[in-house]
Amino acid sequence: MSIEAFSNTAVIVAIGEMGDKTQVLALLLAARYRKPWPVAGGVLLATILSMGVTAWLGAFMSNIFSLPVLRWILVAMFFAVAAWTLIPEKMHEDEVPQMKASASLVLTAFVTFLLAEMGDKSQAATFLLAAKYHEVGWVMAGSSVGLMCSILPAILLGKTTANWLPLKWVRLAAAGIFALFGCWLLIFGLGE
Repeated sequence: MSIEAFSNTAVIVAIGEMGDKTQVLALLLAARYRKPWPVAGGVLLATILSMGVTAWLGAFMSNIFSLPVLRWILVAMFFAVAAWTLIPEKMHEDEVPQMKASASLVLTAFVTFLLAEMGDKSQAATFLLAAKYHEVGWVMAGSSVGLMCSILPAILLGKTTANWLPLKWVRLAAAGIFALFGCWLLIFGLGE
């Protein structure tokens, strides 16, 4: 089950993060400072912290509710995230915090990304999948890998990424995957 938890989480988070505001934020930070690797390092640290806490919370909450109750909560949440994924995100210039030039770039990327990631779809997916699989480490690792797989190209390739990536279809695919997980839980349950 560990490989399943890791791989499913990585794929869902990677696809769900495409075109997300945090992907755009990472692109803007890399373009602004013209140093992609410190930005990527800060994003990685923020991702590990954010997804670790989120995965732990998801697994913790799954211990509070009985399996039948948790099943219906997860089904409703998967369908809600599927619907949420269909809504395109808008990034406004004023969402990029202005930091002091003397601040460490890794720290700047870490703090900025950590704040932007709060309540994001990737956190919701990580929470749901940790509750489903009860594998905090594997879900956190899958979520972190999936997030970095979607954000690193934006950091390294810059604006050219957006030119060849059909974000509408990526959003539809991500919504479909969330809906499929909801249907799977609805039909097969949590192994009750």
